[in-house]
Amino acid sequence: METIAQHQEQLNYAEVYISDMLELKNIFLQVQNISRVNQDFGVPFLLAKKKDEVVSLASLVLNENGGIYFKIYNKKELTEREKWNFALHAERYFKANNTPNFRDPEQLKNSISSLVSWLDF
Repeated sequence: METIAQHQEQLNYAEVYISDMLELKNIFLQVQNISRVNQDFGVPFLLAKKKDEVVSLASLVLNENGGIYFKIYNKKELTEREKWNFALHAERYFKANNTPNFRDPEQLKNSISSLVSWLDF
């Protein structure tokens, strides 16, 4: 019996830098099927790449009760396993980080507003 090896590209995770914002904005707009960034964009903190292409991002957002959580936006070509692995990695990162955007809802709210205004300029 012949075995067929399937090669899957490894996802690489990285913190988000300002230089990533345009690409992350475009992913968000495509996934949400909208033309302008809004508060749901949040503050991206982690991304996943296949080769040199960003395929997923995790972003800090506020829920309706003012609590901090994160949302993930994935491009469609990711497998369910890749999505799950990235979500797990983002959750660990989220829990381990104690900077103000991760723990202070008022700080995050201000950061989101500033970022959305800046990206919408």
